[in-house]
Amino acid sequence: MGKHILVVDDDPHIRDVIVFALEQSGMEPVEAKDGDEAIRLFEKHSPDLIVLDINMPELDGMAVCKKIRKASEVPILFLSSRDEEIDRIVGLEIGGDDYVSKPFSPRELVARVHAILKRVNGPQNTPCDSPSFLERGQLRMDLEKHQCTWSNQLLEITAREFAILEAFLKFPEKAFRRDDLLDTAYEPNSFVSDRTIDSHIRHIRQKLAKSGCESVIETVRGVGYRLGSCQ
Repeated sequence: MGKHILVVDDDPHIRDVIVFALEQSGMEPVEAKDGDEAIRLFEKHSPDLIVLDINMPELDGMAVCKKIRKASEVPILFLSSRDEEIDRIVGLEIGGDDYVSKPFSPRELVARVHAILKRVNGPQNTPCDSPSFLERGQLRMDLEKHQCTWSNQLLEITAREFAILEAFLKFPEKAFRRDDLLDTAYEPNSFVSDRTIDSHIRHIRQKLAKSGCESVIETVRGVGYRLGSCQ
């Protein structure tokens, strides 16, 4: 069975293009013409990923994303006719997983969807000599289940945050540059500011702090970031 994708855009022509491209790739899309309908269909269908237009009247994509993020970490791919860097950063800061500017290539959009789903679901065939778990202090990652826990408490983190933490846990003594973490969290040729990593790090710290961890990621001046003691 194909992945269920919720497509949200107020332009019926754009929805038709996206739906056709997704169906051709074996996915099962469902359409929403505005933000209110998007919320209803999200609750009804529990999609695997949402393609979400930012610039909709009344309840726009940013507002929809904020509402969904209160209940779910489902991957969200933003669409926008505006290509300013501030839009891209704000969209990712509130919980988006990727960003495509209009006009876009349907092939590129489908490729982005596949890339996000692959990150979320993890590799299908993990070599037997690859670790299934990564640990440091009370921080533990289950790579097969794509879950992260602190002191046995499940953390609600996004796919990109998971990828960043995985890199830290695989190389716990390494000081990562922002570019290193961008390469880890984003697919090649993604046009994302290296300062976007600062937003991801801030969100990771906030989520861990709520669970009682104050030392998960250290700032290395002039370089970037390094994993802390996780105690």
